Amino acid sequence: MCEANVYLIDREGRERLLLESVDKIIPGEEGIFLENIFSQRKTIRAKIKEMELVNHKIILEDEK
Repeated sequence: MCEANVYLIDREGRERLLLESVDKIIPGEEGIFLENIFSQRKTIRAKIKEMELVNHKIILEDEK
């Protein structure tokens, strides 16, 4: 399985789960588009802070 859980670090530095089992990430003008294996979709204004693909974890950070 190649999915990863996506977490968001907010402006206060707290990390929270944003979306599980994400298999598609597309950066765009409106933000980062995420889609998981259950067809759930989110677009968020953030930047990629870290990707730990071996651990199936992607960390996004709020745009400041």
